[in-house]
Amino acid sequence: MTAFDIALYRPHIGEAEIQAVTDVLRSGWLSSGPVTEDFEGKYAAALGVPAAVAVSSGTAALHLAVLALGIGPGDEVVLPSLNFVSAAATVALCGATPVFADVTGPHDLCLDPDDAARRITPRTRAIVAMHYGGYAADLTSLARLARTHGIALIEDCAHAPVTDSVHGVLGTVGDIGCYSFFATKNLAMGEGGMVVAHDPALGDRIRRLRSHALTVSAQQRHRGGSSLYDVDTLGLNYRPTEIGCAIGRVQLDALPAAQARRREAVRLYRDHLASLPGLTVPFADRPVEQSAHHLFAVLLPRGADRDALQDALRAERVQSGVHYPPTHLFTAYQERDPGGQAALPVTEDVMARQLSLPLHPGIGAAEVRRVVEAVSAAWRTP
Repeated sequence: MTAFDIALYRPHIGEAEIQAVTDVLRSGWLSSGPVTEDFEGKYAAALGVPAAVAVSSGTAALHLAVLALGIGPGDEVVLPSLNFVSAAATVALCGATPVFADVTGPHDLCLDPDDAARRITPRTRAIVAMHYGGYAADLTSLARLARTHGIALIEDCAHAPVTDSVHGVLGTVGDIGCYSFFATKNLAMGEGGMVVAHDPALGDRIRRLRSHALTVSAQQRHRGGSSLYDVDTLGLNYRPTEIGCAIGRVQLDALPAAQARRREAVRLYRDHLASLPGLTVPFADRPVEQSAHHLFAVLLPRGADRDALQDALRAERVQSGVHYPPTHLFTAYQERDPGGQAALPVTEDVMARQLSLPLHPGIGAAEVRRVVEAVSAAWRTP
């Protein structure tokens, strides 16, 4: 599966997931059904909210959030460029304009509330706060900013499933919380996601938009409801599968133990890397308990050769990554901003130096030490 001895991420799949998939295959119901509903209920309970809507991906979750808020042509959404491109794409695909804001700094790679405030105009309809690496953005300031301007706050929790913080459980503070269960995520279904909303009416709208906006769902028809239905708005097919939700349900049960193993690896990384001169570990001042630890990111000194360091790690069969190339520098978004209004000096500085080291529930102390030794050896090489 990989050319690396120590991969950036390794799927944590066991016999329980295999048995759950087998049970679904034997049930004869493959699309969204009773397993999906049960997974939604369990996830909502874990977050402490009344309801949750399972979807086919984290991108689908973000797209449904934008659609449900009625955001479209002429509207603007403020969001960090430091994120996977899907967040901005869902805004642009609705005809609205993604307005990129900077991150706070080298020690906090989440959206800067002050810069977000400077980007708000009369056309702004929402702010997207992304919890980078599983660490909470400043939701207290961002929620206050959203209330002041009468706009929505969407939490991008792709890195932070069932994660507590000083602001509350991530995804439950803003108007809508969006989660990703992609294969590399802390809770992995292969493909999948979840959406939660503060307003029950908004949650119901998201649920209907997920399935073509049908007024009668397939589950309701199966249970003897009307075979006829209406469609009173445009919807999409963003339903998950029973197979994915069966895996997700098992992963949810295993999440506390998996998160504990991630925390222990992060403690080791922080301890062992502290002596490397010029290396910055973002969020190192935060307690390890207040993060999902989806990524372990470091920042190299300015002028360091990141490619050379990655080559050195690769030679030691250690995988590394970059999370993420800034969205505003991609061709598609530069073409949308020909005047270069999206200059983001902090984002561009930190992302020229960012490197992600291996982190997953299966990584042990010996592997962490081997990664650190490989980084240290490359660090000493002229």
